[in-house]
Amino acid sequence: MQIAQSSTPTVIAPGTAGGASPADGTALGLDGERAATATPVTPTPTAAAPLRQGIANWSQPLQGDISGAQQALDFLEQSAAQLRSLKSDLSAKLAAHQVRDGNIEARVRQFSNTWRSRQSATGGTLDSRLAFGRKPTLQHFSVRGMNLAHLRNGGREVLAIAVGAGTQGLRSVSLEPGLSDDEIAQRFDDALAPAGVRVAVGDDGNLDFSTPESDWNNVRDNFSVQGSGMRFPAGQLNRIKAEPEAPAIDPDTWQTADADAMRQTLQQVVQALAQVEAAIAAVNGALSQADSQVQVATPAGADTAAMGQVAQNFVSTTSQPGYQSLLSITSALAGISRERVVSLLGLR
Repeated sequence: MQIAQSSTPTVIAPGTAGGASPADGTALGLDGERAATATPVTPTPTAAAPLRQGIANWSQPLQGDISGAQQALDFLEQSAAQLRSLKSDLSAKLAAHQVRDGNIEARVRQFSNTWRSRQSATGGTLDSRLAFGRKPTLQHFSVRGMNLAHLRNGGREVLAIAVGAGTQGLRSVSLEPGLSDDEIAQRFDDALAPAGVRVAVGDDGNLDFSTPESDWNNVRDNFSVQGSGMRFPAGQLNRIKAEPEAPAIDPDTWQTADADAMRQTLQQVVQALAQVEAAIAAVNGALSQADSQVQVATPAGADTAAMGQVAQNFVSTTSQPGYQSLLSITSALAGISRERVVSLLGLR
């Protein structure tokens, strides 16, 4: 095709050094509005193969598992690094018979702040027991007066229980002689489940209450009971105290005032580091399991050579200046989110 010379800027035809060769068989100029011409171009044998099933078809729960595990792993590795530094500093100070230079206290505060950010930093995938899971993390707690030894004794009594502000969520639990521990726990669980509180027999043989961590403050401040005078007072609802379960690690109790306190803190740091490292191993196991599921989800007999050709065609197209290069890049980036990138990096 001949281009007449004029005083206006020269238009570069497709196939010259100034433009990118189209990959879809259409001639494209530099002007995006007149990109397609009426003259088709026969595709070369190396044209891109059709895209196959891939990341876009992964299940949303699987992507959530990978992303959540990576968040938990980042938090745990940061915590482990801080604990190792604190352990090293404490050991050095004790060996040198040095006490309180400010550095130890600063490291304890640093880890305390990190630990307090656990729920937000992990996206709610790591609870205070350092247990990892895709479901919202739970706050376990006990309720004063609601231990099984106390609940087993006495005659028939109906308890009215309110969880949350007001009495619109009033629930009733019927207790009577002869109930087993599991039956008592089941009656509480049936009554309180609609209010977001679950009940089971704990490892210590007492009732273990739990609620999502995001609801804990409301449950803690608004747990009231009314009985008939046997196990709990009659009359109006009486607020009773909900005691949170002690977390696996509690840096707020670590003291560094003297050598004895530092030795005790060192023991707690060593125990905390062991727990964190165990949690890291557990989360890595969850990531490996998710990786295996990804491999299973990959279509059998996927043509890796064709996918390689797609990648090569993309590189060739984007390495040349012009509208086609810009079109290829923007199309490739469409729909890519930060969460997807983080999930993919977690498969390394």
